[in-house]
Amino acid sequence: MKMTLPLSIIFLLILASFSTDPGMKINQQYTVDSLGACQGISFQNGKLFAYGDREVGVIREYKLEADSLKYLGKEMKLTIDGKDLINHPTGIAYNGKGPVFIGNSIRLNAEGTLWKAVIYCINWEGLLATGTLDGNLINTIEDDTCIQGTRPEYVQYKKKWYVATADYGGKANEVRLYDPLLLKRVKKTSEKGVAVKKFTCSPWVQNLTWIPEKGILLLIQNQIEGRRWRFTYLDMDKSVKTGKEQVIKVIDIDRNDELEGFVFLQSIQRGIAVSSSRENNVNTMNIRW
Repeated sequence: MKMTLPLSIIFLLILASFSTDPGMKINQQYTVDSLGACQGISFQNGKLFAYGDREVGVIREYKLEADSLKYLGKEMKLTIDGKDLINHPTGIAYNGKGPVFIGNSIRLNAEGTLWKAVIYCINWEGLLATGTLDGNLINTIEDDTCIQGTRPEYVQYKKKWYVATADYGGKANEVRLYDPLLLKRVKKTSEKGVAVKKFTCSPWVQNLTWIPEKGILLLIQNQIEGRRWRFTYLDMDKSVKTGKEQVIKVIDIDRNDELEGFVFLQSIQRGIAVSSSRENNVNTMNIRW
């Protein structure tokens, strides 16, 4: 006997398939070495690039096999003439189309009230080929509109690509959207036309992840300064329109170390979170929508 579902149930099933109410769970924890304190991770064309602040800033290339990262033997040092340039990398803005940017956030005093924030436009393919920034540094931009640090990430707003960044601190935090073509050639983010939009956001943002399938900006955060995991999902369009973060959901994970970065993999049902800990610093996660 053939059964037909009522239209009301069909409608609810359709709504459920487009839910923007995520849940997150750690699937497996393991340790990746040789990064110093891991500061983030980027997923590009099936490969993963984890970056950290070893004796110099460093990026290492990996591939996911089962639920662990396999090191592919390729390491990029963020140096010029052997000297450390990007010593504390905080964000890789890559979308496969526009210029590639890497952030550098340097705390200048113990209180965290003085920061030096720099965004570097780089030749990404050249960096991968040669293993250093020699000949691969396109431009150096002082992020002087920031409040505390910089963490560039590509996002879309009104179908146009921007480089977003956010502050790390206990108050007055903002997410700002920069024009990537202008950012590539200016010396400061305060120059005319670079900062296009902004909105206020909650504290302790370590990194950003854009979810194009949902129009959601994910803030990778700490619950308190330097400790405990928090993921805040924002409605991007509404946040820009209102000038204040519009929260879809906040997910706190029971981990006491410092969450630094998160990236989705081939689908938005799986991801990897990284922390600055020496052990269990890489965590595969399942995401339920």
